[in-house]
Amino acid sequence: MFKIVKKRYFIPSILSVFLLIGVSFKDDFFEISKQIEIFTTLFKTINQNYVDDTNPAELMDKAIKSMLADLDPYTNYFNEQDVIKFKINNTGEYTGIGAMITRKEDKLIIKEPYKGFPADKAGLKAGDEITQIGDVLLADFKDDASQLMKGAKGTNIKINYLRQGKPMSTQLILDEVAVKAVPFYGMVDGKTGYIVLSQFNQKASYETKEALEKLKDEGATQIVLDLRGNPGGLLNEAVNICNLFVPKNEIIVTTKSKNSKYNNTYKTNKDPIDTEIPLVVIVDGKSASASEIVSGALQDLDRAVVIGSRSFGKGLVQRPIDLTYGTQVKVTISKYYTPSGRCIQALNYSQKDKNGKAIRTEEKNFNAFKTKKGRTVYDGGGILPDVVLENTKTSAIAEALQKNDGIFNYVTYYYYKNPTLGDKIPTLTDTDLNDFKAFLKREKIAFDTETEVALKSTLEKAKKENVDAAIATEYQQLLSALEKSEETLIDKNQKEIKNLILDEIIKRYQYKEGLYQYYIKNNFEIKKSIEVLNDKSQYNSILKI
Repeated sequence: MFKIVKKRYFIPSILSVFLLIGVSFKDDFFEISKQIEIFTTLFKTINQNYVDDTNPAELMDKAIKSMLADLDPYTNYFNEQDVIKFKINNTGEYTGIGAMITRKEDKLIIKEPYKGFPADKAGLKAGDEITQIGDVLLADFKDDASQLMKGAKGTNIKINYLRQGKPMSTQLILDEVAVKAVPFYGMVDGKTGYIVLSQFNQKASYETKEALEKLKDEGATQIVLDLRGNPGGLLNEAVNICNLFVPKNEIIVTTKSKNSKYNNTYKTNKDPIDTEIPLVVIVDGKSASASEIVSGALQDLDRAVVIGSRSFGKGLVQRPIDLTYGTQVKVTISKYYTPSGRCIQALNYSQKDKNGKAIRTEEKNFNAFKTKKGRTVYDGGGILPDVVLENTKTSAIAEALQKNDGIFNYVTYYYYKNPTLGDKIPTLTDTDLNDFKAFLKREKIAFDTETEVALKSTLEKAKKENVDAAIATEYQQLLSALEKSEETLIDKNQKEIKNLILDEIIKRYQYKEGLYQYYIKNNFEIKKSIEVLNDKSQYNSILKI
């Protein structure tokens, strides 16, 4: 294993990584061999001669990951620990604490405890800051601290944490955690069934099928399938989910690669559940990959009306390939094409701008394709819904407030300020919005918008060049103007921001299940979906039925 190889030894097996990448490039064999020889000589020389001790495993891990990062964000190398995480994401099963966590400085932050699982049973809440796991202080532990909370079922782990600055402790008992692909389904009204599909793991089609059948038993005569925020997953599960609604032998997706063995056409191969039930699929800017295969195929086959905002635009397919010593590489092997023949990939990773970022395909360069019944659809920029809802797009200021945990941290403060709210759904007023803005100022939460980052970068460079004193006044004026502009943007987008705050508040008191229960009665996109389903002339007109 890489991590136990000592200094001064070269790892011959690492060649397999590079040979794998070059396997289909026979014409460049000499150049590939030459570069491998240069690299291995360099790697051996550094490990033998560098002034301080080196860690060959860390060097190799970083070298490989940096190399692959230049290709696209999806071609990744997995060391042994990474492989375990990758398998968890695909199977949806693991032994652990049952919570979404993130690392920030010297702490692990509980982002969302899952109802009924170990973290929840131990009393941990969103916003709690774990500082010690067992005997390990996280301030002294720079590796992946989440691994300290994994182990055999029934393992007891002591946790020290901070809650609103107050030191606390608890005991976690590890248990099996099953991550549901369909975390919620239910009847919206007497005839409309609603299914949330949050990921495409190995249970996705089974859970979706189960939800669909139970909703039909409960009287559902029309279905809303919600793919918002779904980042994708297993391609075959996307095909199987389409198969629930379309007949056997229907082409769902085609993959094309420079290596012909990866060229495939995926068809439905089972009897469907219902090919007639009216269907709406909701997508947004975070619906990607397998989500786009499902929404794109059902759109191309004129089987469903797609509602929401333009999807992410990931038309690339990855395949995990096992390497030596329990490692793995996930390689982008092909592009996928929906039944009409379109590839919805939005970013061209073979072309970069001056900042090294992939170039986005411009709308004027999109190509037109035809659905089964002759409707015009386009490639190059994700799935454009049949019914576009502009207010479902995330504004730049809202995105910044989610990225910098401004909303998350405010709701943590709100939760402990209002401990008895329970199942009540608050109505957020202008007073609440002003309280939110005051909180951001009080806690000095940076928005880290592109403009703000660029401005701070300018000051850092000025400090290095000893000219910061000369521009201090102008800098503060610019920063103040920027902060005022950001506050104006909060006011301008206050409806969207209030909704995001309310969503987080509901999750704190009622878990994710409570949020979905709220959605089926109040969410704009779901209401619009039902409106389209209920208006048969509009539904039929969109699909040319």
